[in-house]
Amino acid sequence: MDKSRRSDVSIKYYDWISHHAASKGEKVAIIDLDNEQHLTYSSLELRAKSFAVWLISNNVKKGDRVAVLMRNAPEFFEIQFACHKIGAICLPLNWRLTKPELNYILSDATPIVLIHEDFFQNIATDIIKTNRIKLNLEINSKKGACSYEASLTQNLVNFKPVDTEHSDISMIMYTSGTTGHPKGALITHGMTFFNCVNLGIPALINSNSVQLVTLPLFHTAGLNCYSNPILHAGGQIILTREFDSGKTLKILGDSSYGVTHFMGVPAIFLFVMQHPDFESTDLTRIVQAGIGGAPCAEPILLKWLDRGVPLVQGWGMTETSPGGTGLDVNFARKKIGSCGKPLLHTEIKIVDENGATVSSNEIGELLIKGPNITPGYWNNPQATKDSFFEGWLKTGDAAKQDEDGFIYIVDRWKDMYISGGENVYPAEVENVIYQLSEIGEAAVIGVPDEKWGESGMAVVVIKDSHSKDSDKIIDHCSKNLAKFKIPKTVKFMEKLPRNATGKVLKREIRKIYFES
Repeated sequence: MDKSRRSDVSIKYYDWISHHAASKGEKVAIIDLDNEQHLTYSSLELRAKSFAVWLISNNVKKGDRVAVLMRNAPEFFEIQFACHKIGAICLPLNWRLTKPELNYILSDATPIVLIHEDFFQNIATDIIKTNRIKLNLEINSKKGACSYEASLTQNLVNFKPVDTEHSDISMIMYTSGTTGHPKGALITHGMTFFNCVNLGIPALINSNSVQLVTLPLFHTAGLNCYSNPILHAGGQIILTREFDSGKTLKILGDSSYGVTHFMGVPAIFLFVMQHPDFESTDLTRIVQAGIGGAPCAEPILLKWLDRGVPLVQGWGMTETSPGGTGLDVNFARKKIGSCGKPLLHTEIKIVDENGATVSSNEIGELLIKGPNITPGYWNNPQATKDSFFEGWLKTGDAAKQDEDGFIYIVDRWKDMYISGGENVYPAEVENVIYQLSEIGEAAVIGVPDEKWGESGMAVVVIKDSHSKDSDKIIDHCSKNLAKFKIPKTVKFMEKLPRNATGKVLKREIRKIYFES
């Protein structure tokens, strides 16, 4: 970690949950739909403090890592805020990873404690043994007796929080590892705070806000868009273990829940709008819905906007807290497809391969800096060094900025392919393919071509009752795209491979159709 990028001013971290417990203790902070549990701010504070005392009593100190392997549930936040109280570092684990993948992360981060849900008992037993983790607790997913609950019976009389500052590390979030082993992005208290400010203000988040959270909390989008900002404001979050389009739509339309905010990747909004009850569901209570994680096809944006939902795009990544840019709701249609402008305490620029700022509407790599940016990667100084250019974080995203200053994410640099000497960005091609009503899902990859070097392959999922017609897809592309952008081949799948947050795993598609 390069300490030169840390703030010169020491700013103390203040405990949000302790504050809200004192001022609005009986207000419900978290609803667990799967167990019909309602957790007030007072209860959240008491349980977080109790677990903090248990950690201290077991010699967990400031800077020690506390690993968490569980689906969405209130205990996740209890553990997060307990770590905050004593300066420990929370280590959320992606429960969809395989045993070898988890072992890599645990061997790199070396946590002292692992708290796991009983749902993952088998794999937890193995990884605890393999990594010689000293302490472990199990959470009963049905809220029954368990070792985690037993740990919360502590004497709190003499508890004193450990002083921490904004520059202190509060969490390590391992990136998806699409280009190799995952890297542990360092998340500071200051990053999380500035994300609450950067995202909370434009999303109109306040103490009356209610968010339905379906994205996994081990991912920055689930945890910080907008779960932590809403708890920071004293609002309420509603948790579901996993995403289900019908259940999601029903809750969004149920006045008794009063959901005002929702966040998802394009796939989530796509699947929900394809549900047969989408057109008849009352969505008028939604103040703002955010979409990010990948470039979104315009037909998806328009479908939700036509239903009156203020659906706006934003851009960010684990290393940016994640809020980096956001589109003001007033420009949702006028600048459709844009991820907006830099958020309040953030700077961006778009540069060419030599680091020079490009002109308007020219494509380059998006760079970003600000107090919401990671100081680096855990135990990986080379990755930290390689990720920065003159103090700016290199995002790896291809982008352009129009004459009004609005940013458009074109695609990931690594997903771009070159056909006949021309750069092709798959997201642009996918956007055109989605214009066809029979398309359920679409992904485009570059594959070797003897004549052109590379050409496009479209992999699509056709909706039920529609026929597979590759000629129609190619013909539609030929009417809307330059010749070098038109996919040469079309393949059909029953379902596209996706990661935990719904992003298409193009590396898996390449394995299926090309690398084999």
